[in-house]
Amino acid sequence: MKVSIVGCTHAGTFSAMNILKEHPDWEVSVFERNDNLSFLSCGIALWVSDRVSDPNKMFYASPEALTELGAHMHMQHDVTNIDFDNKKLAVKNLVNGETFEQPYDKLVITTGSAPVVPPIPGIDSSHVMLCKNWTNANELKEKAADIKSAIVIGAGYIGAELAEGYATLGKETTLIDALPHVLAKNFDPNMSAVAEKDYIDNGVKLGMGEKVESFEDTGNGVIVKTDKNSYEADIAVMCVGFRPNTKMFADEFDTLPNGALLVDKYMHTSKEDVFSAGDAASVHYNPTNDNQYIPLATNSVRQGILVGKNIEKDTAAYMGTQASSAVELFGRTYAASGLTKEHAEVLGKNVETVSLEDNYRPEFMLSTTPVLMNLVWDPETRVVLGGALTSMYDVSQSANLLSLAIQKKVTIDELSMVDFLFQPNFDKPVNYVSALAGAAVEKADSKVAE
Repeated sequence: MKVSIVGCTHAGTFSAMNILKEHPDWEVSVFERNDNLSFLSCGIALWVSDRVSDPNKMFYASPEALTELGAHMHMQHDVTNIDFDNKKLAVKNLVNGETFEQPYDKLVITTGSAPVVPPIPGIDSSHVMLCKNWTNANELKEKAADIKSAIVIGAGYIGAELAEGYATLGKETTLIDALPHVLAKNFDPNMSAVAEKDYIDNGVKLGMGEKVESFEDTGNGVIVKTDKNSYEADIAVMCVGFRPNTKMFADEFDTLPNGALLVDKYMHTSKEDVFSAGDAASVHYNPTNDNQYIPLATNSVRQGILVGKNIEKDTAAYMGTQASSAVELFGRTYAASGLTKEHAEVLGKNVETVSLEDNYRPEFMLSTTPVLMNLVWDPETRVVLGGALTSMYDVSQSANLLSLAIQKKVTIDELSMVDFLFQPNFDKPVNYVSALAGAAVEKADSKVAE
């Protein structure tokens, strides 16, 4: 059996490893434009701000490692066309310009995502940079040593981390986003407000609710003009999101509106013998029970594993995702899983919510720290649909707990009575997640009583 894998970051890497694990005698050919694979781009901000022990450890696999497993690696090769009817790839060697055709029996499309680069006047300036791949990482790291100021455009996870990183380096930092709050797509306003205060307290200038209209290269830097203000810095970094890298062939498939390939629970696309995974594909979002585009490395890894398990026959179904995520900014943890209230409203989904702040462990301890928490649930079924936490205490693993609760359709009543441990070093007799669920139960019951 001949298998071709187009694109090899996370989903492609795990597809190749698991196909060869399941079928070591198959001919697996991998085509990747870059000279590297498996780069953990979520670590770029950490590296730029001198918090990475060794950048080489930001790669968990290599072309050589996949070759040892039996893969035929074609690095710095671009797939320029796919003939789905005759099952052939047109390939160009980006080093010497040679071209050739590659036949396949099964095709895996893991072409990933590309950064969104809006057609804003002046965006081609050498002082306007991107934050996506290893090349971008090297450029940002090199610049960080010399610059005195930076403007980060986009206050999602990547932009938020990068702005925090520049601030910790002592750079004059500005963070801009068209949305009204920092991390607006990940957290509700009460938690965004906490982050915004930390940015301001650490000297970061915020331009929330501002749309970038142009860039002006000054020779030594760049002026960023928004619909409300003008900002100047040595560099500006675009972190405004990603789009699926499927433009070349998206019209051949059933897709989401943005071009992400629709896949079923076994990673099949709408075309026979063609699989997809990762940022090129849709995911099944459990809180809303539909297909969405959620480009996370965790989703890519799991889907890549499933390609390997299902490449010959359907054996392992996708469990879906809650889009669980976390970030640390200025020593504070932000962690979430599932729906926020605002996201639910955008989707037109009726939900109920509650917020609670409680110390994570007893007040008789020499120290304790408050945890701000939100919980989202279905008012009809009382099933948990989302939750978020923020604290100077590490609450990240509680988001994983909420993820499991959402996936298994746990109710607020059940979550409030889960058998959590108690030990004063770690929590209270009523664990803070139980307390949050208990507040949800009390609110839900009071509404029923009305």
